[in-house]
Amino acid sequence: MRRFSPDVEEYSIDEAFSDITGMRRALNSSYEEIALNMKKEIEISLGITVSAGLSITKILAKVASKHRKPSGMTVIKGRDIARYLHNLPVEKIWGVGNATASYLAKLGIYYALEFAQLSEKTVLQKFTKPGVEIWRELRGESVYPVTAEEKSSYASISKTKTFAPATSDANYLFAHLMRNIESACIKARKYSMSPRKIFVYLKKNNFDSTGRESILSRPCNCPLEFSGIIRELFEGCYSPRDIYRATGVVLLDLEPDTNTQLTLFDNPVQVEKIKDLYNVADELGEKFGKHTLHLGSSHLIEKYGKGRRGKPTSREQTQFKGETRRRHMELPLIHVKAE
Repeated sequence: MRRFSPDVEEYSIDEAFSDITGMRRALNSSYEEIALNMKKEIEISLGITVSAGLSITKILAKVASKHRKPSGMTVIKGRDIARYLHNLPVEKIWGVGNATASYLAKLGIYYALEFAQLSEKTVLQKFTKPGVEIWRELRGESVYPVTAEEKSSYASISKTKTFAPATSDANYLFAHLMRNIESACIKARKYSMSPRKIFVYLKKNNFDSTGRESILSRPCNCPLEFSGIIRELFEGCYSPRDIYRATGVVLLDLEPDTNTQLTLFDNPVQVEKIKDLYNVADELGEKFGKHTLHLGSSHLIEKYGKGRRGKPTSREQTQFKGETRRRHMELPLIHVKAE
């Protein structure tokens, strides 16, 4: 793909986005010809078939790429957007998960075109930032740029978990919240960042949310050091009368992870031991999978399950030699009925 454009974003092992804007003169071809030649080059060089989608935004290009699988190419021009979104279920939109699809259904919206035709006022009132961005992309406004380089810094890091069935069990909710903070801190340590603020929230079954924020005494990315703060924030959000369907945390005011000056109340030896502990935890996570070593306060998830929708796939239930429950090799599993 980089033979045709320097702006290529590797989205996954078998998927990528390419921005070919301005390449017509350099390649002496139309945008459609560039995309088609790119598709042919991949198939000739690698001996595999690919599906390609060409459009004016990332989400529309994704819709186009799925239109003629397994080896087709679809172009969605601005004037043709409505035709392609007319019969597209909202759950098929890239970025719309089960929770958002369920919320849209409650609003009487089942197809992508119905979502795209909502007024801006309605969208801003009823959706959070990700929903607004998807709405804008569906309408032909490019919001998500093609990122050629891996992101190396963040203004904030958020982690959320939607589970089913919804619950009011305080211990189970707190376990999920601690798993959220562990996941967020793993990412923060990966990029050598530490937050100064933490925001936690609980989302109710009616999609209303309650949240609390706390300022840390010093930047830190080891959740063992501030698990007590998370407990206080959780108790400020939680009500036993409500039923909750999701938990989430946001690390705010991130800054480079340096040897921050300790406060008068810090124990330098303990702080260093905790850092050493998380160095080991990260090494184990790289080898055996994330959360191999986790806080006891999040262990209830291992006991009662992660609250996933639907039954696990056959591949998730099958382990090959060398695999663990947390880490599978990237291999498909084909089941064949034998007579």
